[in-house]
Formats: sequence, C-alpha cells, structure tokens
Amino acid sequence: MEKIYARPTGLLNTSNPYCPGCSHPTISKIIAEVLDEMGLRDNALIVYAIGCTTLSQVMFTFNMASALHGRAPSLATGYKRIRPDQPVILIQGDGDAIAIGASETINTASRGEPLTVIVVNNQIFGMTGGQMSPTTLTGQASTTSPNGRDPSVTGYPVRMAEMIAILDAPRYVTRCGVFAPKYTIKAKKAIQKGLEIQINEKGYSYIELISACPVNWHMEPVDTMRYIEESVLPVYPLGDLKTK
Repeated sequence: MEKIYARPTGLLNTSNPYCPGCSHPTISKIIAEVLDEMGLRDNALIVYAIGCTTLSQVMFTFNMASALHGRAPSLATGYKRIRPDQPVILIQGDGDAIAIGASETINTASRGEPLTVIVVNNQIFGMTGGQMSPTTLTGQASTTSPNGRDPSVTGYPVRMAEMIAILDAPRYVTRCGVFAPKYTIKAKKAIQKGLEIQINEKGYSYIELISACPVNWHMEPVDTMRYIEESVLPVYPLGDLKTK
C-alpha cells in the first residue's frame, strides 16, 4: 500500500507535552514537515526560547539550542555568524520576543541578520502563569489584569510585525494563523519562504503566528477558533506586511 502521509522524521514518536487545544504542536509539526521537504533536517539549527516553546525540545530530533529569556536573537546571531551556511530558525513566544526580548528582536531585524524568526502570538504569558503580555488585547483578562487590560494603565497591544515591517533590512514580514487548517497551510508556506530567503538571499524574515491558549484564556478549545476570528484578527490581521 502506498503511504501518502507519515510523521515527519524530525518529530519523535512521543506524547504531546502541551495543553489540550494549544497550537504549539501544530507549529512543531509544520516546521518538521518543512525541514523534511527542504532536505534540511540534519543541517538546520533551531534556537528556542524560555516559555512554552521550551517544550518543543522533547518533540524534535533536530539540532537545538536553548537561549536565556529574551536572548534567542543574540544566540542565533552569534551562531549564524560562525556558521553562515547553516539554516537557523528561532521559535519564540510573544512574551519572550516582544516583552523581555523586545530590544533583541528589533535590533536583530534592523541589522538584517540572516535568520528565520517564528514568533507565536497567543496574547499571554502561557508557561509562567497567564500574565498579561505586550500583545494582550484591550479588555482581555489575565492573572495580572483580572478586570481586563486597561490602556490608560498598561498601554495598547503591541504590533511587533508592523514595527519590523517599516525597517529597511528585513526582507519578509508576515502574520499567519495556526488555529484552523485553512490558515495553517499558509503558515507552512510562510516558514518555507522564510527559510528560502535566509538560504538564497541571506535575508531576515519575521513570521508571526496567531495561536490559541485555551487554558489561560479559560475557554474550551473549540471556542478559541471563533474567539480568534472575532476578537484577535481585527487587532492582528493576517497577511504579508513586507516582501522584497
């Protein structure tokens, strides 16, 4: 019998370490598929950050490196400058890339380091207790904003992709979704494009993935899809923000 679908070779046959309904396993799967299809499984390095992305280390068979909180861009930059021909992928959460590591993210993009940066935006600090992050929506509740985010106190949601898109150096900036199949297909293509730009053009790519966090949103997984469509996408619209 012809096999038409199989587990990517970059994923271990292990139990899922993530919460029910979390989008991270989908992200891990499409990254593994892209690296398989591009023949990069044995050559690529994945730099993961502190947060829910840390759990991916028990799923992948790739070369991986762990960075301090917010410092994944610096670690990746140093490695890439030493090994310029090795593809490097960063996987960060919004708390890591846009809060603790905001300066690292902006300056790495401004320099145009040849990296493929994947930022998972679920509008919350997921692993550390559900605190408000820079991407938390106005009025959205969290453990540190139980009555909802108040812009007069904590400001408005940060749109990092839009900020990076106005910089000169980045070659590809996009926002995709991984909360429903029709969006996940586009997200996979975006990751492939980001790697192609890194390999062929020595360019920087920023790929933001809108993700669900049912546990910290206090929702059933099935309800998160409608919530994202109705509440999240008006603030963080999907699509390419910059292509060169």
